[in-house]
Amino acid sequence: MFVFWGWNRSGFSNSDIRFKGNGYDFTLNNVVAHDRPSELSMAYIDPTRLSIPQFNFRLSYFIKDNLALVVGTDHMKYVMDQEQTVDFKGNISDPKYAAMVQNGKVDLTDQEFLTFEHTDGLNYVNAGLEKYKNLYSKKNFDIFWAYGAGVGVLFPKSNVKLFGNERSDRYHVAGFGLDARTNINFVFWKHWMARVEGKFGYINMPDIKTTLNNKPDKASQDFVFYQVNFGIGYTFNTKKYN
Repeated sequence: MFVFWGWNRSGFSNSDIRFKGNGYDFTLNNVVAHDRPSELSMAYIDPTRLSIPQFNFRLSYFIKDNLALVVGTDHMKYVMDQEQTVDFKGNISDPKYAAMVQNGKVDLTDQEFLTFEHTDGLNYVNAGLEKYKNLYSKKNFDIFWAYGAGVGVLFPKSNVKLFGNERSDRYHVAGFGLDARTNINFVFWKHWMARVEGKFGYINMPDIKTTLNNKPDKASQDFVFYQVNFGIGYTFNTKKYN
């Protein structure tokens, strides 16, 4: 087995976001978003604050010497760029916000129309299989390459403020994800591990909460993502030693 804790940088494709509720049904096209890494601070090593940065957790069990079942959480952060003008399609009954749509476009810069983030975060809780190959082995030092795929659910805490409503800020199962991943693992003294991993995948969230008090309002979006993460772990019998 091994346990792993690390940190990531993430990227997201542009996405169409549909908003639907009482008095409105519209889509914002090709919305741009980025991740939000925390500044380098004690939060990265303080046990009481470890969940603040963009983090990765893994727990793995080796079914065979070279095949592992891996469960974990990828805590990414998705932040819509505020200073952008996007294409609008649909309808809004409220004349104040309908008037913000000009020539089929809406300017999001002043935050009055919308703020949209998954910053506590874009939590991808997943399980996958990884196959390992030993690339180098010497006393007290091994290098393993692994590749695999995973599937999971999205459990974001979405910070959304739409049309001046009170901000939605709660955990909710919003959709699913799929991914392919590959990593290089450096194992020291048979147990301590350093890992660098790349991941590419697809996220689909049809049920994003946008207002409080259990109103039926919701948003939906899908996009592809990439992730580069690195960190440290501790292994138990990573390979058999005679």
